[in-house]
Amino acid sequence: MQTRLLDTLLDRAREYALLTRLHRPIGILLLLWPMLWALWIAAEGVPDLLVLFVFTAGVVLMRSAGCAINDYADRHFDPHVTRTRERPVAAGRVSPREALGVFAVLSLIAFLLVLLLDRLTILMSFVAVALAATYPFMKRFHYLPQVHLGAAFGWAIPMTFTAQTGALPPPGGWLLFLLAVLWAVIYDTFYAMADREDDLRIGVKSSAILFGEGDRLIVGVLQVLMLIGLVLVGRQFGLGIPYYLGLCAGAGLFVYQQYLVRHREPAACFRAFLNNHWFGTAVFAGIALDLL
Repeated sequence: MQTRLLDTLLDRAREYALLTRLHRPIGILLLLWPMLWALWIAAEGVPDLLVLFVFTAGVVLMRSAGCAINDYADRHFDPHVTRTRERPVAAGRVSPREALGVFAVLSLIAFLLVLLLDRLTILMSFVAVALAATYPFMKRFHYLPQVHLGAAFGWAIPMTFTAQTGALPPPGGWLLFLLAVLWAVIYDTFYAMADREDDLRIGVKSSAILFGEGDRLIVGVLQVLMLIGLVLVGRQFGLGIPYYLGLCAGAGLFVYQQYLVRHREPAACFRAFLNNHWFGTAVFAGIALDLL
């Protein structure tokens, strides 16, 4: 009896880990880097360790919660897409009710962590949960769900400023938030380009479908605007040469991503999406070295 119970618990734990994509940490990293950019800038160097712990744990928890609610929202779509048909909810190994429960529990744990911080940050956390809960449903209503995703991922930026400084971000902090939204449109369009044919077939909306044949050009323009915005952030916060060297490395990575998607092959588009982790790394390295 005990062995059977243990096997059942281990099986559910494995399925919940697959549900929350713990085996694919790219989403955690894409959420982590903008938060770290903002936290190091807000602290003008190494941040308060409690704030760093709460936000790093919160990134992991809320990204995992977002995956659970996403699979609940897409439970009727995922079985018809080759890349997603084996996800636990789509394959019937996790029930929709379980997915909602996982989302609720992880969100609650993240909220309990936020309670260790100041009142303003706690109030702002309700916006974070609302964005995470509603994003997966946006692809039914408009062609830019990536903007909603960017707001959900980027909301950690104003929260880090309030947690670290006790006040709302200065204009440069809000600009950084807008750039996080813009970056999400960039990398998630690559992701959507990989799924475009399946999305058209099942009726899901995305930026890749909206942009059509202009996808590479539009993403290229957005990449240039992203770099210009990051230069303005650097000027706003008085960052120096190491930061701009990081931006140069990031510009090179953007060029490489455009090279990858030149033929719009799904596998190459997905590689371009994954490569954005290194863009986030380059920008953070520049910030951290400059403020060292």
